[in-house]
Amino acid sequence: MHKKEKKIVESVNKHEDAALELLTNAVNINSGTMNFEGVREVGRLFKTELDKLGFETRLTSGDAYGRAGHLVATHKGKPGLKLLLIGHLDTVFELDSPFQKASKVNDSVMKGPGVGDMKGGDVIIILAMQALKDAGLLDDMSIEIVMTGDEEKSGSPLKLSKKELVDAAKWADVALGFENGDGKEETIVIARRGSTSWKLETTGNPAHSSQIFTERVGNGAIYEISRILTEFYEKLSTEENLTFNPGFILGGTSIDLQEDGMGGSAFGKTNVVPEKALVRGDLRAVSLEQLERAKETMKKIVSENYPQTSAQISFDDGGYPPFGKTTGSETLLEYYDQISQDLGYGEVYAVDPRNAGAADISFTAGHVSMAVDGLGLSGADNHTVEETGNINKVAVQAKRAAILMYRLSRMKNFKD
Repeated sequence: MHKKEKKIVESVNKHEDAALELLTNAVNINSGTMNFEGVREVGRLFKTELDKLGFETRLTSGDAYGRAGHLVATHKGKPGLKLLLIGHLDTVFELDSPFQKASKVNDSVMKGPGVGDMKGGDVIIILAMQALKDAGLLDDMSIEIVMTGDEEKSGSPLKLSKKELVDAAKWADVALGFENGDGKEETIVIARRGSTSWKLETTGNPAHSSQIFTERVGNGAIYEISRILTEFYEKLSTEENLTFNPGFILGGTSIDLQEDGMGGSAFGKTNVVPEKALVRGDLRAVSLEQLERAKETMKKIVSENYPQTSAQISFDDGGYPPFGKTTGSETLLEYYDQISQDLGYGEVYAVDPRNAGAADISFTAGHVSMAVDGLGLSGADNHTVEETGNINKVAVQAKRAAILMYRLSRMKNFKD
């Protein structure tokens, strides 16, 4: 191991206790996405730490997209490697959640809201920056850190919500996400499935139920929507890494969709052929090509109607884009795996994309050629009141991440 890497290890060991204290403090601040002041308080906590390390920091306004805003920290180094590091400040646990404070399960495990997803990852970023500074390496790197305030419940429009993140991705050579992937320390994410939503609507001829299936009346809206969903399953359910989930369905003589699109009501009678039906769902694909292929298949199925029915499907293209596997992400996995083994922490392999949901790293797709995610804190039960993080791995993850950045900075092709 290079002497600079030994200094990184020494620094992480020195500052580990302080990092764990910072993590506890962060977890004890409620930062549910819609608790704007709490999100900003966590942002201020991490801003203070990054200020100490010489970063130029700012807390942005989220007024334009209905959220708290983001923490953006910039370090301008010598010409060479340009790194984007991604975290987020918010959690799924709002002020009305019963889950509000950190507690120790044992010497290795902390239970608390957001400890794994992803305040642990944020603290790992800060600890890695401290180690690079102590080793005299930070000045050789240009780094932008974006910790978003709306990863768990994105603001709208996404074009504004994710602008700082996308702009940073366009600038960067390498993007590293510090989500916790599938919760295992031996994995990182080189592909994440994107997420978009869809709405399917069908219509039929309202009539007395005794006339259903006749040439004049046809099959009705509910049979038509059932046909379509069945064919979606038959044609697409076996495709690897593709899922499409109908989240709720309404059908009858009339339907009333809630303004937020998250539910509604239906009215109908058993002796009346239903006139209206509606389904809303999501669609997850591992690449843009797979996503477009699935959409075309779904559209074709929708167009082949039962007698006297019609159907239309629409897609919300404002969702999270797929973060597809690239040569660059595979290369980063190779480097990271070698570093882990050099440190004595064992092999690292890629997360199955089915086990990695959409995340902010997705917005780097198409903008930066080398990107991975899942460098954060291992743990379990994210998004539940049983969420835990393996706090004895904070130092492990910080060492691996900092040495990865150092080794990347020595690559000649990143030099201007």
